[in-house]
Amino acid sequence: MYQLGKRIESIVLPVEMLQQLKPSDFPNQWEYEAWQRRNLKLLEAGLLLHPLLPLDKTDTAAQQLRLIIRGALEKPLETGKNNESMQALRSIALSLACRTFDGSVSETSHWADGFPLNLRIYQMLLEACFDVNDETSVIEEVDEVLELVKKTWVVLGMNQMLHDLCFLWILFNRYVVTGQVESDLLFAANNLLMEVEKDAKAMTDPDYSKIISSTLGTILGWAEKRLLAYHNYFHSDNTETMECVVSMVVLSAKIMVEDISHEYHRTRKEIDLARERVDNYIRSSLRVAFVQASFQYFSIMSLHRMSSTR
Repeated sequence: MYQLGKRIESIVLPVEMLQQLKPSDFPNQWEYEAWQRRNLKLLEAGLLLHPLLPLDKTDTAAQQLRLIIRGALEKPLETGKNNESMQALRSIALSLACRTFDGSVSETSHWADGFPLNLRIYQMLLEACFDVNDETSVIEEVDEVLELVKKTWVVLGMNQMLHDLCFLWILFNRYVVTGQVESDLLFAANNLLMEVEKDAKAMTDPDYSKIISSTLGTILGWAEKRLLAYHNYFHSDNTETMECVVSMVVLSAKIMVEDISHEYHRTRKEIDLARERVDNYIRSSLRVAFVQASFQYFSIMSLHRMSSTR
């Protein structure tokens, strides 16, 4: 798909794809044009909307790329090697992708490692770990697939910490959207959350902080809704799931709470945090259960009195 000898991190893949694939490679012209538009949108997202390095408003290359993409979305782009539009697209895309903080020209292109585009692409790749015929099942070749997915780290600007956080979200989200029937997905997410807790202690990147705050905030909100009325969600046949949810709440809260430098105080605060949350869940769920039982009792009594007066 690209010239022999070129490293994958030195090319702008959507441009290479646009130039290499022809209308004859598709079932019909409509599918080819739709595919071309998707590649242009991906290029726009990586170089203009979510670039690794912020763009100057007066950057002429960015302005030119906007015009080329806008025109190509209205009328299909001619992609022959000697076509002027294609040559201009390649030149401009490379100039934008190879920018560096110090103004030098980099041999590595940055077209897909800007936040949060890189995370969204990576999450889509991680979805390949699931069976297309059974949404709750992980494929047998999951380890091999993960090894292949990790080869994109150099292009997407990923690392082990971001991988752990993304895979945590994929597992948790898959458990929720598939009806919360496959507990193994939740258990796997909890195991990854333990790794994320270790990662978070060593990470100071502000983008990572935004991602972890958003991800764990969503998980915390979902879990607390169930624990604050756990009598409605958990029973004798799913106590392990309840234990897992409690673990995820405590871990998420510990990660999100402000760090305290002294180890003794931090440990003490973590213990207090866990105790306070569990105590709150018990009290809240008992109140909910009491209100529900009281409502049922008075409803039955009211019906009984009504039947007695007839």
